[in-house]
Amino acid sequence: MFYSVIGTQWGDEGKGKIVDWLSSLADMVVRFQGGNNAGHTLKIEDKVYKLNLLPSGIIRNKKCIIGNGVVLDPWALIDEISKLNNEGILINNQNLYIAENICLILPIHKIIDEVNEIERGNENIGTTMRGIGPAYEDKVGRRAIRLCDIQNFDLLKNKLDKLHKFHQPRLEKYNKNIDVDIVYQDILSIGKHILKFASPVWKIINEAGEKKNIILFEGAQGSLLDIDFGTYPFVTSSNTSSGQVFAGTGFGIKDNHKVFGITKAYTTRVGSGPFPTELKDDIAIYLTEKGKEFGTVTKRKRRCGWFDASLVKQSLKISGVTDIVLTKLDVLDELDIIKICTGYKINGKNYDYLPFDEKLQEHIEPIYKSLDGWKQTTFGITKWESLPENAKKYILYIEKILEKKISIISTGPERSETIDRNNILGNI
Repeated sequence: MFYSVIGTQWGDEGKGKIVDWLSSLADMVVRFQGGNNAGHTLKIEDKVYKLNLLPSGIIRNKKCIIGNGVVLDPWALIDEISKLNNEGILINNQNLYIAENICLILPIHKIIDEVNEIERGNENIGTTMRGIGPAYEDKVGRRAIRLCDIQNFDLLKNKLDKLHKFHQPRLEKYNKNIDVDIVYQDILSIGKHILKFASPVWKIINEAGEKKNIILFEGAQGSLLDIDFGTYPFVTSSNTSSGQVFAGTGFGIKDNHKVFGITKAYTTRVGSGPFPTELKDDIAIYLTEKGKEFGTVTKRKRRCGWFDASLVKQSLKISGVTDIVLTKLDVLDELDIIKICTGYKINGKNYDYLPFDEKLQEHIEPIYKSLDGWKQTTFGITKWESLPENAKKYILYIEKILEKKISIISTGPERSETIDRNNILGNI
């Protein structure tokens, strides 16, 4: 059986906990897109682990793979491995495999990221400034340095010279100077530490699939940040929907595949871009503080708003979600009234989806359904029957609009603080 975990909003839905929860019975956990601009927080007993590049299964010593759809900052990877080693999590070439054709994030990409934001001025995207976007641009432009290039010294030097030559005009414009020879030596030095992980991961994954191993594909960011289907241009630089699982890993088996759509019980996003249900009142402050809504990677305060069923339903259809996982329900415990966005009114016309037209997005008026809050704690509840009646009504109303069953409900950060309505774990 194969499982994919994707976010159905703008990220930060709580995917890390759910991946860890599902990985207990998985044989292999795979990252298939993004870079170290993503952040997953795992709380296991009295320890908290924060991961950016490594698949969450590494904490449980699962066989972990970083696929070709990811862009890899080798220095960030080694730093992350070092931190986990210090916490007693040992990582070697027996539990971590990296696609040999993965493209690398180099120092120049972080500088180009900075330059891009400067040039955008007041219309900046709000990137993490970690070079993710420029690395993907060079990949598509066929200028990238891949992991397998590091072992070919002449090829590496030639490609590196061409890459810097391409970017040189913009670097000079902003007085950004890079010594290519130093970068070349730095890459060779870091290569000694990461080449041992280089593998034909497409082959490893397909062989595992043919042996009926349980494989878990771990998404980063959220569906609304997808480069094609997100709120463009305020998106990430990769495809975050479930279809990227196959292109980002080389996995070719389509049967017996469940897609878990991780969905927060309200809505948040980091950075710029449209946000139809955003709140700027005391409730926004409450959600931020109660939900601890600060970015794992950037520490930026997240913008908060009501649950947007139209956006989530759109994400469910695009990614072929089979099971919804509703997270952070307990954050809503103290509210008197809770609203759900059921659609939009734009220039007098009703929409049941978010149009891609940026000008239309500027005129969105959310259509809300108000429900009574439950004013009781749901924190740590593990059985559906134990939920307050109004909490059940809230969940059932969301199911009705989304036309999809909510199989799992997270009521706290611990693995045990979960309602498994369909006995998902028992059926894996």
